[in-house]
Amino acid sequence: MALFKSSNPVMQEKTFQGTVLEGISTGEEMSMKGTMNKFGVLILLMMGSTVFSWSQFYKGGDPRTMMYIGVFGGLALALVMAFKPKFSTFLAPVYAILEGLFVGSISAIYNYTYPGLPVQAVALTLLVCLVMFLIYRYRIIKVTSKFRTVIVVATSAVALFYLIQWLTYSFTGSAIGTELTSSNTPISIGFSILMVALASFNLLLNFDTVEKGIEMKAPKYMEWYCSFGLLVTVVWLYLEILRLLSKFKD
Repeated sequence: MALFKSSNPVMQEKTFQGTVLEGISTGEEMSMKGTMNKFGVLILLMMGSTVFSWSQFYKGGDPRTMMYIGVFGGLALALVMAFKPKFSTFLAPVYAILEGLFVGSISAIYNYTYPGLPVQAVALTLLVCLVMFLIYRYRIIKVTSKFRTVIVVATSAVALFYLIQWLTYSFTGSAIGTELTSSNTPISIGFSILMVALASFNLLLNFDTVEKGIEMKAPKYMEWYCSFGLLVTVVWLYLEILRLLSKFKD
């Protein structure tokens, strides 16, 4: 019988090999302070590259270049870290920089069309993060195994939908499901609200990941890995809020 089971891909038992889960204490275990410090580093790195790509857009640069570098480079690193969490120590900072290139470019495009919208989206993202932290902190919503499974399955389904949508647009020039993601109809707005909620619930899983990792005395590199996972969720939440707000502007 496995000692630790989780539907959260970050919190699989193999992630904790070489720790007290196997009766071994490294003396360099994951801590809350260390995780928050590393998350802060990732945020600062992402902000730096965000400002850079934003400025390039307003200097007349093609935002698609930065976006593609950020998307595909970040995806490649995310896949590597998903299978090799130990590499997060070196790859997570690079991922944050690449993520910033994408976020800065797409934010500049939205700001050009809807002046001031990204600032509103950032403010709402921070507010949602605070609310979800308090919800987790005071166990208003408990992260049970069943809850975790539902969120992971739903998130995987959404990721598959976005992938199919991107592939159909790339090969045919017309993406499926645009009535859900690009229009400002009640159904589309409802879909965006659902996506914001789903991203928000993923924050609860991230918080649970950090807490469980500390309890299980996960190795120090898991601080980088958990920070990377939290960054992914926060960026996703920001993009969904940005899209939702733009629909109300149309």
